[in-house]
Amino acid sequence: MKRALIFALAILLLAPAVFANGGKEESKDLMVMNWNLAADPKTLDPGLNGASDGGDIGNNTHEGLVREQEGKVIPGMAESWELSDGGKTVTFKIRKDAKWSDGSDLTANDFVYSWKRAMDPATASEYSWIWEYTNVVGAMDAAYGEGSLEDVGIRAVDDYTFEVKLTNPTDYFVSLMSFYHFMPVKKEAVEAGPEGAWAKDPEIYVSNGPFMLTSYVIGDGLTLEKNPNYWNADSVNIDVINVKFIDDASTSYTAYQAGEFDFLNGVGIPSAEIPKLVAENPEFYVFPLLGTYYYNFNMDLDLWKDPKVRRALTLAIDREKIVEVLAKGNVPAAGFVPPGFPDHTGADFFETAGTYGIATDDSAVGEAQRLLAEAGYPGGAGFPEFVMLYNTSDGHKLVAEMMQEMFKTNLGITCTLENQEWAVFQDTRKEGDFELSRGGWITDFLDPMGLLAIFQTPNTYNDPNYSNPEYDELVSKANQTVGADHYEALYAAQDILMTELPIIPVYHYVDYMLSSPQVKNFTRSQLGAMDFSTAYIEK
Repeated sequence: MKRALIFALAILLLAPAVFANGGKEESKDLMVMNWNLAADPKTLDPGLNGASDGGDIGNNTHEGLVREQEGKVIPGMAESWELSDGGKTVTFKIRKDAKWSDGSDLTANDFVYSWKRAMDPATASEYSWIWEYTNVVGAMDAAYGEGSLEDVGIRAVDDYTFEVKLTNPTDYFVSLMSFYHFMPVKKEAVEAGPEGAWAKDPEIYVSNGPFMLTSYVIGDGLTLEKNPNYWNADSVNIDVINVKFIDDASTSYTAYQAGEFDFLNGVGIPSAEIPKLVAENPEFYVFPLLGTYYYNFNMDLDLWKDPKVRRALTLAIDREKIVEVLAKGNVPAAGFVPPGFPDHTGADFFETAGTYGIATDDSAVGEAQRLLAEAGYPGGAGFPEFVMLYNTSDGHKLVAEMMQEMFKTNLGITCTLENQEWAVFQDTRKEGDFELSRGGWITDFLDPMGLLAIFQTPNTYNDPNYSNPEYDELVSKANQTVGADHYEALYAAQDILMTELPIIPVYHYVDYMLSSPQVKNFTRSQLGAMDFSTAYIEK
């Protein structure tokens, strides 16, 4: 599990002489990339988006105050920034050559508008909860409808100076600004159509990143073209990116082998092919990813009220076998925070936290059986049949089938499997219309709180609907502190989460992809967002 992961650059392919693109013909001189995203994003509006597929597109069409590439924070729309007042005031200097894709000027006022829109309860963004963890003065109250947007601590000092007031120093604040929720949107474009609709309508779409949207066919694909008004357009080499939404991994992989795609996201690669790809194919890349794959108990149901039942199911699965079958380099998860987060002492949070008595193999099956018997279901007798819900994917199906068999073999309980398309699944899970549902979370900023915060009571992504006042208080304390106090609160919070187990942690992610060997110099954020702003095709 400790073996070095492959870090890679690469991606893209030169277009054929004539390539169909939204009804236009492309010259053979254009540099064109064909990419299977594998899902039709729910939205491309940065302020409304809550999924990695929309984030991948947004990271190429929009740009925040900063960019994060491979863990390094670099200037974006802000050419520089400075901290004052003991770290409680952050002042960003906006580039004077910052433009929207329609050629109009982008100013500090656009960030004021975009941020207030994103936190406004009337916007109903799935990500409005994140404002609590920015520590921007008044932002949390405004996002929860308990305060005025006028009292939020942000202002445009002038067209090119954006000032942010924080309630307390926040070490990760600047790196968080690379996240898509904080990217600017143009007011006139947003208001040209229904809420959020503008971002899928090329006729009114406006962006500020290296690429811009020029076509969109729901359920089929979209087209991105180089944005000539991007401040760093001279460094953007790709002219056109054709994006498809094929969620069937076999179809996606066959198309890649036939040369129809230059780049596949991991979900577009069949799980059965991965062992061979790892061993033999230099076009297959694996990256560490700060996230966790898990299943949510619906804590509103009587079925899961007994903590002995929840722990029994958690102990009944063999995580090492699951990751071995997946063959993707994933790390078995006994906690929620993955490897890769150093604490205040420099120690890895994952290593220090330990396993909470949760075996990663099958050595705890005996304890699982004992707990289920103590809960009144010896050998699984009388335990109600339930449904495991996951979104359509070969990999998700494989994990669900393995867990289903382990529950049956190790506990004597029966469950059925149900899958839904991604957009439908997101709504079903959000509405709490499930018994046991797949979950996955990749942190939005480089701190363990980016994972643990989602299980606070009011959090939009608290899918199990877990509520514990002590847990809420510890995460809030971590949000208001730095150093030892910050991490001690986070360790204590995870202790509670892993004791009460509103979730079944399964494994910690790695990211993987297939890329044409002719594609060079693509990058990605440490949080997993793809970045093709400097990629090129080696002829």
